[in-house]
Amino acid sequence: MVKIDAIVNEEVYEDLKDALNRINVHGITVSQVMGCGIQKGYSSIVRGTKVDINMLPKIKFEIVVSTEQWVDKVVDVICEIAYTGNPGDGKIFVCDLKDAVRIRTGQRGNEAIY
Repeated sequence: MVKIDAIVNEEVYEDLKDALNRINVHGITVSQVMGCGIQKGYSSIVRGTKVDINMLPKIKFEIVVSTEQWVDKVVDVICEIAYTGNPGDGKIFVCDLKDAVRIRTGQRGNEAIY
């Protein structure tokens, strides 16, 4: 089993959710997160005072798949949808999972995620 964490711009949320659904990826957890990378945020004037905003709003998709073959499909879809070519497009992290447990039934491993 493999866990894919993708942190992307908020603007791609609907398109990415729909694209993952089209390739039959249904077990998705989504969170609103804040972060910064190379772009380091931006400056704004608030009530006449310059304010540096260095944590930008992002969306984090967490997806668990059973095989390496699914990893490439999911990563390719995320890259296709989230790519703009500008700093801040996001990051994808891929990690091996030791186990998963479905609380309701006690199923473990791949049975727990499908």
